[in-house]
Amino acid sequence: MIDVIIVGLGAMGSAAAHQLAQRGKRVVGLERFTPAHDKGSSHGGSRMIRQAYFEDPAYVPILIRAYELWERLERDTKTDLLRVTGGVMIGSPKSPLITGSIRSAREHQLPHEVLDCREVRRRFPPLIAAAGEVALYESRAGYLLPEECIRQQLSQAARYGADLHFEEPIESWTAHERGEGVTVTTGKRTYQAQQLIISSGAWAPQLLADLELPLVVTRQVMFWLDPIGGIEPFLPDRFPVYLCASEHRYILYGFPSIDGKNGGVKVAIHGSDEVCTPDSIDREVRETDVAEIRARLAARLPALNGPLLKARTCMYTMTSDENFVICKHPRYSAVTIAAGFSGHGFKMASVVGEMLAELVTEGTTRHNIELFSHRRFNTPQA
Repeated sequence: MIDVIIVGLGAMGSAAAHQLAQRGKRVVGLERFTPAHDKGSSHGGSRMIRQAYFEDPAYVPILIRAYELWERLERDTKTDLLRVTGGVMIGSPKSPLITGSIRSAREHQLPHEVLDCREVRRRFPPLIAAAGEVALYESRAGYLLPEECIRQQLSQAARYGADLHFEEPIESWTAHERGEGVTVTTGKRTYQAQQLIISSGAWAPQLLADLELPLVVTRQVMFWLDPIGGIEPFLPDRFPVYLCASEHRYILYGFPSIDGKNGGVKVAIHGSDEVCTPDSIDREVRETDVAEIRARLAARLPALNGPLLKARTCMYTMTSDENFVICKHPRYSAVTIAAGFSGHGFKMASVVGEMLAELVTEGTTRHNIELFSHRRFNTPQA
């Protein structure tokens, strides 16, 4: 008998496979694509990591643990996964980005500085903070290498005995209401196990349709531009990761130059109104996409508004409150859910894997995950 089947081996599924296999559990992982693929939500060369979390102070202890687990994975695999550059959040003093970041930093006594617009420009010349705006700077912020993180989590899972299957999408799953195991069917075979984790990213709305969770998939675009005047001001030892609020609904964010002299600098907009599915997403980059990012850069980072080198699409799976769903299925005790990471979950994948492993093996987790319960939505109950 298999102990646990994991459906989806992206950021969260690969972390859960690693954690469970390390605990001696017999794990089968099923992934519809190849390892660390570019069809979902965890590609593009970089994902931001930070601790002064404007979204909610409840995330901060989770983030502190995420750093510990990423650093442990680096040591265990002798690979470079997390790079600390510092991070700056810019906006009006009353914007949620600033008030939330300061609240989290103060509540959890995180090292931070509040900078005025002149100090932002002095320290980070490419960035423009408007008169009256402020910034929160945290020295521990930086970025992860997402594809390498997933590859190393999968490698560790396999090292500890996990049986990982790629290019094997599932067709259906069933579970018994009294917790008597699960059955998962793919195009190749049928698997039976004691427990099931569904961590299928943008495919979760399909696999969890019976729960009526408010999961909405949106199309996102990432851009790499060649800075005007050269890449030197954007080098990682000079330039931080950043988030910039504005009168627009969504946040401009970006990274230092991490891909070498000719790799450009990555920038994107956090959020989108373009709803899609994994099957319907338009993966071509449009002129309107490029025009939108250039309009944002003109005011914030005019030096970055040079030639477009490349652009790529990915998907967010958004919940209505932009918090995650990490919990037991309300009807099936053998099923654990990890969904709706809403474009800000990758940084916590390492600790989400730990949460899932604990939920499967112990029925509870040391982490406070009440914020992520399905009960906050009007979902069908047991």
